[in-house]
Amino acid sequence: MRILLFVLLSLGGLQAQDLRAYQIYNAAGEAISFQQMTNELSEADVVLFGELHNNPICHWLQFELAAALYEKNNKLMLGAEMFERDNQDELNLYLKDSIDAAALDSLARLWPNYETDYKHLVDFAKEKQVEFIATNTPRKYARMVFKGGFESLDTLSDEEKNWIAKLPVAYDAELPGYKAMLEMMGGHGGENLPKAQAIKDATMAFSILENRKRGELFLHFNGDYHSKDFEGIQWYLKEEKKRLKIKTISTQIQDSVDSLASESAGHADYTLVIDGQMTNSY
Repeated sequence: MRILLFVLLSLGGLQAQDLRAYQIYNAAGEAISFQQMTNELSEADVVLFGELHNNPICHWLQFELAAALYEKNNKLMLGAEMFERDNQDELNLYLKDSIDAAALDSLARLWPNYETDYKHLVDFAKEKQVEFIATNTPRKYARMVFKGGFESLDTLSDEEKNWIAKLPVAYDAELPGYKAMLEMMGGHGGENLPKAQAIKDATMAFSILENRKRGELFLHFNGDYHSKDFEGIQWYLKEEKKRLKIKTISTQIQDSVDSLASESAGHADYTLVIDGQMTNSY
């Protein structure tokens, strides 16, 4: 009886160990380890981590990836969609320990989930003295484009134009991602809807190129749609620097992480598949 109980307990332990919250797949659809992905990403110039904003596995792995890449080569720079370019000074003050977390919260436009999902990345940069770049356009300029197209940006002052990509902004309305956005919204918002997305993509790419130093790896965190299918930010990066070595990560939710579903494949160099039972942070 004792032997049978031991066997049953052992089998139960094995089954528990088999439960996985995520699995990483490469471009060939092969399951790979986090370490293998990290080793390969360390050879890139820019890594675009496409996250789901409310998924805790994404935020945990973002921190682990930043730490692992730093250990391999401390010539690392971080940047994120979640910080707008006109808040760079406030972010720098916090990174230099000139202001505390409460002051940063009052002075900068932090996302509502900053405390739970992004603060650990900023604090990592602060501890390791790694630059953290606010890459996104201030949201009011995206709203301007949504209402009046790219032409509305011509009315900005020279100072305000510092917070967006250089004008005129290149734009390809035939990119599948922008076309899909229109279809998803059923035409609501008109042709300016994907343009508002494009000004964010263009500005984030501009910020990466403006700040990245030769020999450094720029690890950027953004919503999955901003880099999915090698479009968005990557398209703008390649428009300026065709030889830039860019690697992308796309996050997909599946009922099981044991295999890569066809609809989840092909969106990036690496696919982070997360179990659909994972609780969202908001």
